[in-house]
Amino acid sequence: MPSNALKPLTALTAVAALAVPLTACSGTSAASDENVVTVYSADGLKGENGDGWYDQVFKDFEKETGIKVEYVEGGSGEMVQRTVREKRNPQADVLVTLPPFIQQADTKGLLQKYAPKGADRVSGADKAANGTWTAVVNNYFGFVHNTKELEQAPTTWEDLLDPKYRNKLQYSTPGIAGDGTAVLIKAMHDFGGEKPAMEYLEKLQANNVGPSASTGKLAPKVDKGELLVANGDVQMNYAQSKSMPNLGIWFPARDGGKPTTFALPYAAGLVTDAPHTENGKKLLDHLLSQEAQRQVSEIGGGFAAREDVKATDANAIALTKLMDGVEVFEPDWNDIEENLTSYIDAWKEATGS
Repeated sequence: MPSNALKPLTALTAVAALAVPLTACSGTSAASDENVVTVYSADGLKGENGDGWYDQVFKDFEKETGIKVEYVEGGSGEMVQRTVREKRNPQADVLVTLPPFIQQADTKGLLQKYAPKGADRVSGADKAANGTWTAVVNNYFGFVHNTKELEQAPTTWEDLLDPKYRNKLQYSTPGIAGDGTAVLIKAMHDFGGEKPAMEYLEKLQANNVGPSASTGKLAPKVDKGELLVANGDVQMNYAQSKSMPNLGIWFPARDGGKPTTFALPYAAGLVTDAPHTENGKKLLDHLLSQEAQRQVSEIGGGFAAREDVKATDANAIALTKLMDGVEVFEPDWNDIEENLTSYIDAWKEATGS
């Protein structure tokens, strides 16, 4: 059971963050306007209908500071790769990704040291020891299944090898999507190492639809019955389930074992040589403010990163029940960051991807 308190999920009116296409960012727009801050982020925190956590906190931030948020979304690996390409002429001010990509960004020199106000209230495990990043939303890895089409919900990894899941199962691409990479991490933990995990994923490939750069796009397909199973994460899928009634969140176990998961926080850092460093600092301060942290679960269905933000409402009870009986393990992020390329190569060889 997670240690972080949970908060309620409520609908909000549409807002505010200016969504910038992946091809639209150039050195002539954001960099020439002092009243903007550009965020490159993994998907999952912005609502499909303008009712997500980002929508509200960006709206509040803009109202409070007069600084406009320009928002670029993609897979965690995709966002890091883009920031690497722009290293000589940075366009982003704030980078938000899931592990191990936030560690990867730090190793590549993409993040500068900045401890936002409130970072002292974040667990040491959820922030960089060198002060380059901190979690802003805590979260846990999981899967979803279609509750309407499946007479019996899957509970184990082995269940997913059943032919009934052929072309009805999909997981996002490891190395590109944070939740896709999480599939490898959980499989290596549950199967006891890289080799048995890859042997399993090779078998699973017979049922897999194929690559997907975005995890967030899979849940709607599961809800409609186009897919029966997909990967995801608790925060994103819990928020989506409010408008997608056929989503069921679950955590695969080995046959005869307990379901497992691990923390997969959205971690934010200030980009090195950011065009609007001071605006980036102000936004990071806002994301870790008590008000914004209370909104994490009130609006986003996630888990507050600050340990002093608590909740005991109906949604908190529902999320606590969801996590009940699930074993939470702690990955060796240093090992994963160091060996990520070899793990991805092993996955590509096993699956023919």
